[in-house]
Amino acid sequence: MNIGDVSRLSGLPAKTIRYYEEIGLVEPMRGLNGYRQFRERDLHKLAFLGRARSLGFSLEDCRSLLALYEDRQRASADVKRIAQEHIERIEKKMEELRQMHRTLTHLVEKCAGDHRPDCPILSDLAAEAEEEARKGAGMPCHS
Repeated sequence: MNIGDVSRLSGLPAKTIRYYEEIGLVEPMRGLNGYRQFRERDLHKLAFLGRARSLGFSLEDCRSLLALYEDRQRASADVKRIAQEHIERIEKKMEELRQMHRTLTHLVEKCAGDHRPDCPILSDLAAEAEEEARKGAGMPCHS
């Protein structure tokens, strides 16, 4: 199969497939003309990677999961540990998103949304930017 075939069958863009080859996740054969020739197992790996990435696993997690998938002597505990660590990262991100939502909701509620120029949303963004700039310059913050 050529890259167009595996792209269509795996649902991954050709650019992604070439990147996965570049970083060593798949290793298609090369024909005499230099073109990639994908085997059935390459297609299976690409579909596996596509599914893992759709669940948010990092490329390093995908590399580990793929190695475990191919290792018939693997311990399922190793796979479970990777998945549990990923769940913890998801939960942390969800909490960060909830906090962002609370903050933005509060700022939107404080904003009159009328013709006047004063805006608590912009004031908050500017105050945070100034505080970050002071931290970066090593200056004391006076909030």
